[in-house]
Amino acid sequence: MSTFACRSCGETNVEPVLSLGEIPLVNALVEPGESEPDRRYPLDVVRCPSCTLVQITETLPPETLFRSYTYFSSYSETFLDHARRFAEESIRRRSLGPESLVVEAASNDGYLLQYFAAAQVRALGVEPAQNVAAVARERGIDTIAEFLDEALAGEIVAEHGSADLVVANNVLAHVPDPHGFVAALGTLAGDRGEIVVEVPYLRELVERLEFDTIYHEHLSYFTLTSLARLFEPHELAIVDVDLLPVHGGSLRIVASRSRAPAASVSHLLAEERTWGVENGAPLVAFAAGVRSLQRELHALVAGLVESGASVAAYGAAAKGVVLANVCGLDSDLVDFVVDRNPHKQGKLLPGVRIPVRPPEVLEQERPDYCLLFAWNLTDEIVAQQTAYREKGGRFIAPLPSPRVLA
Repeated sequence: MSTFACRSCGETNVEPVLSLGEIPLVNALVEPGESEPDRRYPLDVVRCPSCTLVQITETLPPETLFRSYTYFSSYSETFLDHARRFAEESIRRRSLGPESLVVEAASNDGYLLQYFAAAQVRALGVEPAQNVAAVARERGIDTIAEFLDEALAGEIVAEHGSADLVVANNVLAHVPDPHGFVAALGTLAGDRGEIVVEVPYLRELVERLEFDTIYHEHLSYFTLTSLARLFEPHELAIVDVDLLPVHGGSLRIVASRSRAPAASVSHLLAEERTWGVENGAPLVAFAAGVRSLQRELHALVAGLVESGASVAAYGAAAKGVVLANVCGLDSDLVDFVVDRNPHKQGKLLPGVRIPVRPPEVLEQERPDYCLLFAWNLTDEIVAQQTAYREKGGRFIAPLPSPRVLA
């Protein structure tokens, strides 16, 4: 571990937290008939005692991970509703109009910017996955298919002016150089713009044993404490913070050069100190809990199959790939996984080779149980699959303790 340097502060004396072994890249779905073994990479989690940032030690080239991508935000109704409400609130709160500019980093398929564009607010996306950026352009969202850095941010400001609102949702955890990325956000916002960032919240991840949120695309796992220490050198103050239920528990922060911090910031920082953010004590219990959960989930599914029951799964997203690989749930135990994303259907989950099929197959084949790989969308999935449940199908929630839903 001594050769690894913290991505935020450079500290080399980091503390080991948890090893999830070697697993494949979560979005590297496999074509049927592929005989080559799936490439695997170490997935080890450490904590920096200096700035408190929790992170994985492996850094894969962004070009490998993100130039072609199979995750499209628009396939989740829950996430679309979350985006729509954020856009409406932002337009109202900041009085955004045709002369305003909103720039989103990692804008995906235009899932968020479409709502600003529909309100006649200028919207510009930056999305490095070329196939995903193409979908956004088809929707009429002006999108640059590149990774955001300081140079590109300067070019955008030179051509379009500073942004009134800069959005970076579920991307900060992905970047190998967080300081360079935050500097780029600051360049886009200038002196008067606001920066809004959403990240999965480490405290929720730890308390709910959400280990399947840990994978190679997610390099860093943030608290408000570690975020504040990341933004401060760039003369950006975190002026507001909200806790959100999305993605199993997220933080939404607002950073600015022109506003004073709200009381919510100092309150949450104090809560984190009480929780143990400075000494890392909660992470010890987290690691033990994850090891226990791995055994329990495997035993539950294997026991059902041994008793003659059939098991399928819902959600071919990153969470499912991690959960299946870490818990040893392969195609001998899980017959298939359904997913709404047609770009994934017909392929196999890496590492475990479970086939991905359309959601309607769940009702047609009626497996006895359906394991919720996409447990963060439980309400949405259960509502969609009323017919499956009415015909006797039962759902299994994997976290924080495996259980069959009533």
